[in-house]
Amino acid sequence: MSDLAPLIVVSGPSGVGKSTVVAEVLRRDPSIWLSVSATTRSPRPGEANGEHYFFMSNEEFDALVATGGLLEWAQYAGNRYGTPRAAVSQHRADGRLVLLEIEVQGARQVRSSVPDATLVFLAPPSAATLEDRLRNRGTEEESVVAARLEVATAELAAAGEFDLVLVNAEVDQCAQDLLDFISRGAG
Repeated sequence: MSDLAPLIVVSGPSGVGKSTVVAEVLRRDPSIWLSVSATTRSPRPGEANGEHYFFMSNEEFDALVATGGLLEWAQYAGNRYGTPRAAVSQHRADGRLVLLEIEVQGARQVRSSVPDATLVFLAPPSAATLEDRLRNRGTEEESVVAARLEVATAELAAAGEFDLVLVNAEVDQCAQDLLDFISRGAG
């Protein structure tokens, strides 16, 4: 049995509402620590460096990969995303539950490198709902939306690899279901 606090990985296809559900979970339980990911993509309007992501150059990201500074990393829709290892380890050692909000490819790496992690898959109510959510964001060009939809199809098939699958039909209920799971001793 690990003396570390739980590590909960929330994953699912782009557009499923991971950020929205996680924000509601954190609003309801501020004791949970959300890891901030590093990325090579450009900030979207309203995103702040160090708060939403650590925005970095390809060279900076390469340096983290080379030194083992990332718990996991993945390339997604032409950009790379990763979880800085040191902060996750420190918060867990300090007894604080850590939540990661990452893509499916990264969740698989966490499963391999952190066997005590609990993986939660957020699924959309339907493929059509997912497509609507991606298109209605209005933050990306059609080519990026098309690429995300293609990847999402494969990611939906991965739900069976996770410890828990939650359907995000309604954010409040999905967030409560995740909190209920955590309170039952997830991790």
